[in-house]
Amino acid sequence: MICKRFLIISFFLLNSLALFAQREKVEYLPTFDNKKFHYGFYLGLNQNDFKVSLKNVNTLPNSNISVESTPGFNVGLIADLRLHKNLNLRLEPGLMTNSKKIFFNHIATAQDSVRDVSSTYLHVPLLFKFSTDRYKNIRPYLLAGVSLDYNFSSNEKNPDDNFSGQFRMNSTNFMYEVGIGIDIYLYFFKFSPSIRGVFAINNEIKYDNPSNGTSQWTAPINFMGTRGVFLNFAFE
Repeated sequence: MICKRFLIISFFLLNSLALFAQREKVEYLPTFDNKKFHYGFYLGLNQNDFKVSLKNVNTLPNSNISVESTPGFNVGLIADLRLHKNLNLRLEPGLMTNSKKIFFNHIATAQDSVRDVSSTYLHVPLLFKFSTDRYKNIRPYLLAGVSLDYNFSSNEKNPDDNFSGQFRMNSTNFMYEVGIGIDIYLYFFKFSPSIRGVFAINNEIKYDNPSNGTSQWTAPINFMGTRGVFLNFAFE
């Protein structure tokens, strides 16, 4: 529900910015898109949670897991290579932070049924940007590509697991991204807001140590991977 609200608000914001840019009669930065290579930076917000699918575990038949997330922040750099008048290749390394609560609803004790997961990621997307032809001071585009996430807060190498109160995830993960955005040409720079969906390719959970017995936290989980929405504001 929170992700849907975040997406709706983002969409209306992009639409309002596009309408404002269309009213401008002067065409700004007319030769900007002729550059072979240019740099920029971005700031943004994210709303990430986990997609969780469960195994059919006979020993834990009543397993029920839910996730509650809070908005996070992202910041990074942009390196853009022009491949064609309507196609660019972009590298956008940056940092991303967010936090989540994972509720293991099948566990009765309060201290064991909730895990707080606060994460800081090195987020490195490699994206293709497919742009329309420019109209006045706007240029809509689509984004698609893959990204690598390194989770500095994963606890992957921690020998303690959920039996000791430590929830662990894999440090290195891979995502695919799709999105839409609008280039808005201003007097001194190009402003580019975008909305993106980010989805995990690999399973991010690190299972509890088997020597501790069957884990009521990780044993029921077949797949746990990030899914989220980014609202980015790029300055180029």
